[in-house]
Amino acid sequence: MSSVRSVLALGSNLGASNDTLVLAVADLVEPDNVRLHAVSPVVRTRPVGGPEQPDYLNMVIEVETSLGPYELLAHCQSVEDKHHRKRTVRWGPRTLDVDIITYGSWTSDDDVLTVPHPRAASRAFVLQPWAWMDAGAELEGRPVAELAAEAADISGLIPFEGV
Repeated sequence: MSSVRSVLALGSNLGASNDTLVLAVADLVEPDNVRLHAVSPVVRTRPVGGPEQPDYLNMVIEVETSLGPYELLAHCQSVEDKHHRKRTVRWGPRTLDVDIITYGSWTSDDDVLTVPHPRAASRAFVLQPWAWMDAGAELEGRPVAELAAEAADISGLIPFEGV
């Protein structure tokens, strides 16, 4: 089977978030059929939507995978589960969130998996780390850096230099 490049967004705001992100990247690329291609810097961001909650640490990675899109989704969810993700409140605090932003040129808008991610084009916490990771990246035909500059949450994004 051929491989596909996929962009994944990771976020955490419960527990030791920085450690969780580092471990989650390792868990995501642990199987032979998911290889790490690029990693963004980590940013601290205010929550967007949902209840009042702590700030997030967010990052983006690009992987190369031979998994199909639904297999990749299941893999991402198993990594979330490994890090004690609880799905109790929509847009609530979480130990780990892993979203598939893109999966090659494949698109879908079914109830299980929407790709490109439906809110990625308006979220600086996805777009800015992605633009830093890949200056030439585009989403839906527009430069990711341009979309980041227009995102409402861009002012709340701070590069994270560690604990």
